[in-house]
Amino acid sequence: MLSHLSSLLRNRRPLVVQFGTYVGVGLAAAAVHFLTLFALVERGLLGPVAGSGAGFVAGGVVSYVLNRQFTFTASRSHAGAVPRFALVAWVAFLLNAGLMNLFVHDLDIQYMLAQTLTTILNTLWTFTGHRLWAFAHRPPEPNQGARRA
Repeated sequence: MLSHLSSLLRNRRPLVVQFGTYVGVGLAAAAVHFLTLFALVERGLLGPVAGSGAGFVAGGVVSYVLNRQFTFTASRSHAGAVPRFALVAWVAFLLNAGLMNLFVHDLDIQYMLAQTLTTILNTLWTFTGHRLWAFAHRPPEPNQGARRA
């Protein structure tokens, strides 16, 4: 069993390394997200769900910049990548709000624990969306560089 797992990881090494980098970048983005959430809630400026939304946006900026630079070797321009990133992030934002509302208001889970659970669940969506679509390599245009007769 252990040798099978080792073989599987060896065969998927680029994906494992990429996911590890994504998690590292995600920790930096999550730190910004959680600090923003904590500051807004503890200062009485926003409730946990709205504070989480504000933190999500702040962490999203960090996520875009670092993931584009370190996790995904993006071949798309910012003009091509930003709208795709934004759409993946918008779905994640809606998931974030829905899960936070469920955990905090319906299940009465403390807001920082609720945000931790929400972040873990959202990571599965965002990694997949960013890897397969937002930062996916852009196919070369047909006849790129070809001369016209």
